Amino acid sequence: MIEIKHLRTLQALHASGSLAGAATTLHQTQSALSHQFSELEQRLGFRLFVRKSQPLRFTPQGEILLRLAGQVLPQINRALQACNEPQQARLRLAIECHSCIQWLTPALEAFRKQWPQVEMDFHSGVTFDPQPALQRGELDIVLTSDILPRSGLHYSPLFDYEVRLVLANDHPLASKAHITPGDLENETLLIYPVQRDRLDIWRRFLQPAGVCPTLKSVDNTLLLIQMVSARMGIAALPHWVVESVERQGLIVTKTPGDGLWSRLYAAVRDGEQRQPATDAFIRSARNHACERLPFVRSAEQPSVGVPTGKPVLPLPP
Repeated sequence: MIEIKHLRTLQALHASGSLAGAATTLHQTQSALSHQFSELEQRLGFRLFVRKSQPLRFTPQGEILLRLAGQVLPQINRALQACNEPQQARLRLAIECHSCIQWLTPALEAFRKQWPQVEMDFHSGVTFDPQPALQRGELDIVLTSDILPRSGLHYSPLFDYEVRLVLANDHPLASKAHITPGDLENETLLIYPVQRDRLDIWRRFLQPAGVCPTLKSVDNTLLLIQMVSARMGIAALPHWVVESVERQGLIVTKTPGDGLWSRLYAAVRDGEQRQPATDAFIRSARNHACERLPFVRSAEQPSVGVPTGKPVLPLPP
């Protein structure tokens, strides 16, 4: 049976006029190419070209297959090009990062301008659990900081961000140089409505020290910051979320311990990360965030968990 590679070889042979020229074009040795033709001719039962003819001359059967190559190969190239363009008419997106909505809306708008043929369908809800919905095929992409082991999901890193303690200006801890877990023992920690084991401040700062402050759920970032400012509790939020509020002098942020960094991922079903529309959205969202958000750093390299190295200097606002 003739294969696509044979048609490409026939075209190279016709264009170059010799086995040596075709071998150079195809990055093969002349002997390997000659062997390929001999094997093909034996399989087909007829010669494709006249050896040692100057200029090289195709047999009638070779001319037929050469015309076939001229018809088939352009169609294959067009089909492959179409396969590399976004074909999905819709991407269903959800977030587990409550504060992400602040940059996601302009990021979605930027993606729509690049890929107007792809409709973005955003799913939300306080009690909505996106990653299981992604596993069930009800979603296409979930933005999350949590990696579920052995989940059948692929996690594409977007960016790293620093988690900061958010305090009222007149809070006693606002003037403290170094914040320890024990400093939060008697505080009310305002958190998003998620399980505490999913919070970096709990899992990586408080729990290892055996410290358990009072937890109070707040499902709105703006309300949470207002409550902090009113001395109704403290919070732990990405630095980029509260940077503008801190510059206005409405709150103060402090580094917990020696620093706490986390990573945001785009989760998709394993094997679908290279789907053109999905890949285009992930790249667009990553670039948009890293170009516009203060105090984040790109996280293009794959990772099996959150970054654990020393904090690096943040990008300038």
